[in-house]
Amino acid sequence: MKFIDPHLHLFDLSMGEYLWLKPESAPFWSDKKVIQRNFSEQDINLTGHLALDGFVHIEAGFDNNKPWREIHWLESSCQSTFKSVACIDLTLSNTAFKQQVEELLSYQSVVGCRHILDEQANDILNHPNTQTNLKTLAQHQLSFDLQMPLSNLQAINSLTAILNEIPDLLVIINHAGFPPCVSNNSQNNLSQNNLNQNNISPSNSGSKNSSPNIKSKGQTEYEQWLQGLQQLSQFKQCAIKCSGWEMQTRNYNQQWCETIIEQCINTFGENRVMLGSNFPLCLFSKNYQDIWHFYASLSITNKEQLEKLCLKNAKHWYKFQL
Repeated sequence: MKFIDPHLHLFDLSMGEYLWLKPESAPFWSDKKVIQRNFSEQDINLTGHLALDGFVHIEAGFDNNKPWREIHWLESSCQSTFKSVACIDLTLSNTAFKQQVEELLSYQSVVGCRHILDEQANDILNHPNTQTNLKTLAQHQLSFDLQMPLSNLQAINSLTAILNEIPDLLVIINHAGFPPCVSNNSQNNLSQNNLNQNNISPSNSGSKNSSPNIKSKGQTEYEQWLQGLQQLSQFKQCAIKCSGWEMQTRNYNQQWCETIIEQCINTFGENRVMLGSNFPLCLFSKNYQDIWHFYASLSITNKEQLEKLCLKNAKHWYKFQL
């Protein structure tokens, strides 16, 4: 079975800055040391019946001021088939932004850019330079990798306004938009019927002690995430990657992952969903081989759907030669 991994990172700590990986810098994860080392394409080999047919390298903080340095390093050191999504600052002056885009376009692997929005999403999306800069990406047929919680509905509204103004901007949502990890008690009640009806409440959570009038924080956040997911799905230029499970909780369970993947398929359609690893951050929870074994064994998809989720959709959205 062949895969294209649409979301991974490689590191060379002797070449790049990687400020976020340093012990004194956020995020202050107690297990950060697991990924504080070099990772190359030799670390993403699959064995047995699994085969990696290519990958998409997502910027990893190599040099945020000169993002082309990371692309130069990748293209000079990787032998595998790959595409790259470069770092870029959406708040740069329009002139400086265009200069960076032109520099990035001199590298053949570059197909998109990312500015991690996270909790600053609404402020960045409403920055006076952002919309013009996103229009520049669209004009050069570069996609934008969107990393922010879809439960941030204020930012979702800001983004939809931009998408209405720039209908040819391709947006690829990272890490399924950070869906909240529900408790084990609530897990079994995230049935497709409940998901589609946006009807998750303590009254049907299966917990004897829950009040029918008070929603847990996780349930409220889930409803907001689902609303954001549905809102962005209306834009046909948007796709979504399911990955980064360990970013929500290190001890995630596969039933939760399957629920989220199924919801993304039902909301976006099977042609706009991709499955990815987030390597090497996936090592906080699973090794590279295991995460692809998990995807290959999904019970919610048939063989044709799985091929789209793991191979064909990544080829399309990240412009691999078909």
